Parts: sequence; C-alpha cells; structure tokens
Amino acid sequence: MTSSRAPRPGPRSRKHTTTNWPISLRQTPSEEALLYAKDVPAGTVFYHGTKADLEVGDLIAPGFGSNFVERGLKHVYFTATLEAATWGAELARGEGRSRIYIVEPTGPFDDDPNLTDKKFPGNMTASYRSVDPLRITGEIEDWEGHPPERLKEMKDNLARMKQDGSDTIIED
Repeated sequence: MTSSRAPRPGPRSRKHTTTNWPISLRQTPSEEALLYAKDVPAGTVFYHGTKADLEVGDLIAPGFGSNFVERGLKHVYFTATLEAATWGAELARGEGRSRIYIVEPTGPFDDDPNLTDKKFPGNMTASYRSVDPLRITGEIEDWEGHPPERLKEMKDNLARMKQDGSDTIIED
C-alpha cells in the first residue's frame, strides 16, 4: 500500500529528554528565554501534540475538546517546546497514534493562562493559545515519549483532578 501524502517539510527527527512536570517542562536551559508571548522571537518553531491524523497545510482550529475537557474550546493551544508537545501528544484523547506537528499561528496569540501566572509563575512551558487556527508546516516523526510509569503517573494525576473538580480550563 502506498501513501498519497506529500513529503513533510521541516525537521524529520528530534531527540529530547524528559523532565519531571510540573516542576519544569523546559527541554534545555536555552528555552528559558521563551517566556511570555510578547517576548517570543520571530522564527520560533511551535508544536502541537495530538492524535489527529492531519496533513501539511491543514489547519488546526478552535472548537474541539482537549485532553482535559470534552466541550469545544474557544482557543487552540500550542507550545515552543517538544517536551510540552510530547505531553499533549501522549495525553490526547482518541484512537490512533500520538503525533507532534510543527505549526505556525495564523493570527495573534497569548500566553496559555492554564500554565502561565494564574496557576504557575511565568510561562515555564512556553505554552500559548489563539482564537485563530494553526497551520501545519511539518511533523516530528521520530520523537521519544515518556516512560510508561511516568505517563501513568500523569494520567493518574489528571484523573484525580477530574474527580476533585480541579480539571478546569481557563477560557476567558
């Protein structure tokens, strides 16, 4: 069986290390400079982790549920770190394999308040959101997930948050 998909531009393989979230989702100390949306330098590479099977050129738009709530959201979320995108991909709902897409915002974006200042100081995960879609420009096809015990720990924490009602998404 052959695929009719066009070759995917951009990085084909990136290796990264994991850290113990929520202490830090930074990949490397150099990412410390990627704090607030207003400070993100032009040319920054952004990622979106999901289980959706999409193509280069497709748009990821708001209106879908997240890893935390099933209702449609007003924003689409993305990050400038592979570490945070890895969590997004591994925790994504649905069937199919986890994927990390390289994306570019099509409009303005803000810091994700679910991970910035309102819950944690700064923007340690370099996480952002937009009411405008993200355009897929590539896919990271060779990335390393978290060890099974670490993934289970995170899923258990999310289940606990849902049970105690602290699994809310700030959408204002």
